[in-house]
Amino acid sequence: MEALESVWARGVFAVGDFRRLWVVGLLVSVARWLEMLVIGLVVFELTGSAFLVAAMTLLRAAPMGLFGALVGVLADRVPRRHALLGLLAVQGGAVGALAALDLAGDLAVWQVAVASFLGGFGWATDNPVRRMMVGEAVGTARMASAMSLDVVANNASRVAGPALGGTILAAFGAAEAFGIALLLYAVAILIATGLRVGTARMTGPAAPVLHAIIESFRVALREPRLRAVLLVTVIFNLFAWPCLSMVPVIGAASLRLGPDAIGVLAGMDGIGALLGAALVALLARPRRYGTIYLGGTAIYLATMVAFALAPTPVLAGAALLAAGIGGAGFATMQATLIYLAAPPEGRGRALGVLSTAIGTGLLGFLQLGALAECLGAPAATAVVGAQGLLVLLATAIFWRPLLGKEI
Repeated sequence: MEALESVWARGVFAVGDFRRLWVVGLLVSVARWLEMLVIGLVVFELTGSAFLVAAMTLLRAAPMGLFGALVGVLADRVPRRHALLGLLAVQGGAVGALAALDLAGDLAVWQVAVASFLGGFGWATDNPVRRMMVGEAVGTARMASAMSLDVVANNASRVAGPALGGTILAAFGAAEAFGIALLLYAVAILIATGLRVGTARMTGPAAPVLHAIIESFRVALREPRLRAVLLVTVIFNLFAWPCLSMVPVIGAASLRLGPDAIGVLAGMDGIGALLGAALVALLARPRRYGTIYLGGTAIYLATMVAFALAPTPVLAGAALLAAGIGGAGFATMQATLIYLAAPPEGRGRALGVLSTAIGTGLLGFLQLGALAECLGAPAATAVVGAQGLLVLLATAIFWRPLLGKEI
C-alpha cells in the first residue's frame, strides 16, 4: 500500500489518460487470463492432451513472434487510439464466438485454436500500442512508476481472471465464462473511446515497411543494453513462460483438483506478482532496474521447477506465489528498460522488436508440449525450468551491461 501511495504521490495516477489506459489494461488482462484457464480446461476435457493445452497458449503467443516487429512499425503509422479500439473489438469478437458456439453445442478444438490466435493480436500489440501510449501520457521520468502500477493491474488480473473463470466454469459452464470475458472487452472499448493520447498521425513520407522492420532490429541490436534486455526476454519466454500453461494440467491430473480449486491455484502466481510489483514500486531505483530484471527471471525459473515437483497443493501454491514475485520484477522492468534505453524516435519500433522477442515463446511451448506428452506435465515443466536456469548462467557475459548501471 505504501508503494502504491508513493506512485500516486509522484502524480502517475493523477493523469487521466493513464488511468484510462490502466483500467483498459486491467480489464483486458482479466479477460485474457480467464480465457486461458477456461480454454486449457475445456481443451483438456475434450482431448486429454497436455500438448494441445500448451498449443492453445502457443497460438495465443504466435502473433508476437510472427508479427511483433511489423506491428511496431505499423503502430507508428496510424493513430494508436484507433488501433487499440480495433484490437479490442477483434478480441471481444473472438471470445463472443466461443460463447455462442458452446451455447449451441458446436464448440470444437479447432475453433478454440482460431480464437486463441486472434486473441493473440491484442497481446502482441500491447507494448507498441497501449504501453507506448502510457509513455506518451506520463513522460519518460515517470515511466518506471507507471509500469509498476501497470504490472500491479496485470498481476491482479492473474488472480481475478483464473479464479473468476474457474468459478464460473464449475458453476455454469464455458459459455458463461466466455460471456463474462466478452463483457470485459465491451467495457474496455467504452473506456478507451475517452482517450486523448494516441491520436497523432505520421507526418511526411514513410519508409518501406520491410526497410523499417530491418532498421528496427538494427537499432535494438547495436545498443548493448537493448541487446541484453532482448536476450533475457528470449530466455524467459523460451523456458519460463511456457511452464505456466501446465498449471491446469498439473492441477487436474497430478494434484487432483477441481476447476474452482485450479482457478485458486493459478491465481497464486498473480498474488505473488502483486506483492512483487508493490516491492518494485517501493524499492526500485534506476541503478537497480537491470538487477531486478535479471533476479526476477532467475527466481521465476527456479520456483517453476519447485512447483512442478511439489507433492501437495499447498506447496504448489507456495511455489507459484514465489514465482509471481520474481515474475513481477521481470515484467515491470522489461518494457521500462526498452523504453528508457531506446532513442525517443525509435521507442515504438523497439517495443515492437520486444514483442517479437516475447514471441519466441512459440518454440518453448512446442518443446514443453512435446516433453509433456513423453514425460508427463510435472517432469516436463521441471526439465524446461532447469534448462532456463542453465542458459541464463551460460549467457552472463551478454547481460552484464544491465548490472549496476543507470539507464
